[in-house]
This record gives sequence, structure tokens and C-alpha cells, in this order.
Amino acid sequence: MKNSSTNTPEVPEAKAALDKFKFEVASELGVPLTNGYNGNLTSYQNGSVGGEMVRQMIRRQEEQMSGKMPQ
Repeated sequence: MKNSSTNTPEVPEAKAALDKFKFEVASELGVPLTNGYNGNLTSYQNGSVGGEMVRQMIRRQEEQMSGKMPQ
């Protein structure tokens, strides 16, 4: 692992795509995530977005590895 910050993407070029994905997931879950300060959201709300992002990324990777999804 290159850096100790968990908020820094391993592939910096992917930051914009990850941000877009985060807002899509938040919208699907009904979490009013905004660009900038989100201190008004609960830990549960923020955690639900992160947890769902991980679930979807794992599912997509599994599909790709099984050959069900184009690379």
C-alpha cells in the first residue's frame, strides 16, 4: 500500500469515476449527499453509501471474473 490515507484512491485517475459512482449510489439509497460538507448526515447514512459501493464493486468484479460481464 502506497499511502496511509484511506480516502485516497489507489489509482488517482479513477477519482472522478469513484465520485460519480458514490453520488449514484447515494441517490439510489435516498441519501442526500452533496458535493462538499456532509456533516448533517448520520454515520448510518454515510456508512450505507460506502457499504453499498463495496457490495456493487465486488459483485461487478465477480461478474467480470466469471465471464458474465465484458471487460
